[in-house]
Amino acid sequence: MGNPYLYGGVGVVLLVVLGAITIRIVRDYERAIVFRLGRVLRAKGPGIVFLIPVIDRMVRVTLRVQTYDVAPQDIITSDTVSVKVNGVLMFRVVNPSQAVVGVEDYISATGLLAQTTLRAVLSGSDLDALLVDRESLNSRLQETIASQAGQWGVEVLSMEVKHVDLPDGMRRAMARQAEADRERQAKIVAADGEFEAAAALRDAAAILERNPGSVQLRYLQTLVEIASEQHSSLIFPIPIDVLSAFDESAGAAPAE
Repeated sequence: MGNPYLYGGVGVVLLVVLGAITIRIVRDYERAIVFRLGRVLRAKGPGIVFLIPVIDRMVRVTLRVQTYDVAPQDIITSDTVSVKVNGVLMFRVVNPSQAVVGVEDYISATGLLAQTTLRAVLSGSDLDALLVDRESLNSRLQETIASQAGQWGVEVLSMEVKHVDLPDGMRRAMARQAEADRERQAKIVAADGEFEAAAALRDAAAILERNPGSVQLRYLQTLVEIASEQHSSLIFPIPIDVLSAFDESAGAAPAE
């Protein structure tokens, strides 16, 4: 008669091995695609999934949002400017069975699709649109990729241009153009200021011309300002016409 403890130990080992083969734990953000004799069963999980040894095979698919960095692509824009552009793609699986059966590797396929779409869409745009109208280009990229990736059970959440690398010569030319635009704007602002100042002086001269006494008062005020700024005293003769202007002003005043 054999050792019962030995048989019991062998039985426990067999149960552990059988459990490891037949039992799978699927997390909440995963789904299990089970192939039974090569045929796909419905997606299972989350929780415990039982497999029949040798007959069943399981493939895990994550439902979390995945990020794919699109490598820099050499692109010639519609206005014949050569640039390097990279991007970032965000997507997730919405149909696990289709993602496993419809394409061999949905992650790699979606990434390669993003690369080719990036080259195709941006090559049809000019440099100004690439630098300024990013939102419209990103929408076109997302729509184009989503139409194809949807056949694999993949939902494209966003596709955005991350960085545009311009040639050194183009960067210098754009810097010179920006500097010239700033100088032109500064000259326009200065010219507008001179025009407004000239108009104000013209109006002031017209007012002083109608009242000669005001001219003389302004003359005296200017002399006082010069003396106070230079910290010196000024000696100057008073012209006769100054006194006559005061006399005329006094004579023009109505008698009480």
